[in-house]
Amino acid sequence: MTSWMLRTLVALALCPLSLLAHGKVEERVLANGMKILVKEDRRAPVVASMVWYRAGSMDEENGTTGVAHVLEHMMFKGTRDMPPGEFSRLIARAGGRDNAFTSKDATVYHQQLHKSQLSLALRLEADRMANLILSAEDFAREIRVVMEERRLRTDDQPKALVYEGFAATSYEAHPYRWPVVGWMNDLENMRVDDARDWYQKWYAPNNATLVVVGDVTPDEVFAEAEKYFGAIPARLLPVRKPQLEPPQRGVRRITIKAPAELPYLMMGWHAPCLRDVDKDWMPYALEMLAAVLDGSDAARLDRELVRGSRLALQAGSSYDGVNRGPGMFIMDGTPAPGKTVEELEQALRQQLRRIVEQGVSDEELSRVKAQVTAYEVFQLDSMFSQARQIGMLENAGLPYDSLELQARKLKQITSVQVQEVARSVLTDDNLTVSVLDPQPLGERKRAPAVPAEHRH
Repeated sequence: MTSWMLRTLVALALCPLSLLAHGKVEERVLANGMKILVKEDRRAPVVASMVWYRAGSMDEENGTTGVAHVLEHMMFKGTRDMPPGEFSRLIARAGGRDNAFTSKDATVYHQQLHKSQLSLALRLEADRMANLILSAEDFAREIRVVMEERRLRTDDQPKALVYEGFAATSYEAHPYRWPVVGWMNDLENMRVDDARDWYQKWYAPNNATLVVVGDVTPDEVFAEAEKYFGAIPARLLPVRKPQLEPPQRGVRRITIKAPAELPYLMMGWHAPCLRDVDKDWMPYALEMLAAVLDGSDAARLDRELVRGSRLALQAGSSYDGVNRGPGMFIMDGTPAPGKTVEELEQALRQQLRRIVEQGVSDEELSRVKAQVTAYEVFQLDSMFSQARQIGMLENAGLPYDSLELQARKLKQITSVQVQEVARSVLTDDNLTVSVLDPQPLGERKRAPAVPAEHRH
């Protein structure tokens, strides 16, 4: 599938203004450095609230990988005044729902509930920001839960192993090279003090952003935020070093052997991220390239490799360009029975060569934009999605109110620019190839699907 940013920007570029006119984002920064972002949306008496901590797996150190995610689990284990699990029980009793997720770039805690209950969510979030209790007993139980989660989501999932190997190979220096869930050996040797150190380093108001979208006024949210978060003191945050990935100097390849029915291929190129919304053009061109290749029945990979030549059972493309760290352009696929990953790799390369040599038509670019409009208009209609978009941009260091500008920039992308970005970025010097070599399934148990977010 194409990336979140492309689908969002296309929808903004094409949907009626009335669908966007739910109020602009209002900002206030508390004296302790916590940023508050509020967007009014009066269509229903509900609210989405999210606290974004600018600390994800990229901020970890070797030997304690996975600690950001472990602390996410521990944040539900209680405070001085709140028993373990009571946070979620109180939100549920108020008719709401809550959850959390950890990514490479951030750790996020969120609630959706009736507008009259927003103060409850803010009170509870402020309490665990300042008063979390980390007991050795709770930690011992929860670290076993996290290790089992790793087994289910990664160790027993062949494609997840391919991605993990890909990341560890494509990045030599940048911490994007290790998995968000952490390496098993680090989890086995993690102690409660590791989680406590992480909490004390990063869980401070001056490293957090509160995003609220819904049937509220900015002034009332600012007042509630001041009431609950204002007294929490700021902390001196660790110095963040650039951690730039050195230039790659040739194709890197890795083969992963794991029990599976079919082989799988993943190809990824280091690519520029969006850093300057107005001046950058390559990230927008890469978004369009990914959508030309994938994202609908009319996209090239599905049309030509899956339904056409029947070389692949599945073939896709995506671009990850809104990050604190480096970007990545991905092509992947599963060869059809009787076909090899080598044949599929050559077919994917041929698709890129055609674009480099011939470009894409204006009609094709227009069709890509139109195909995603209806779906993303629906997504923009969600208060949670709006809050997540605002938080994601803010966390990545991009203007949280720049979506409409980005949409206009996307609409200006030409076939020549798509052609040029494919020629200059998707070269072998930037390429890493990760292949699944399927082994006999034997008695391996099939792991159930696990949701992307941690459930409590």
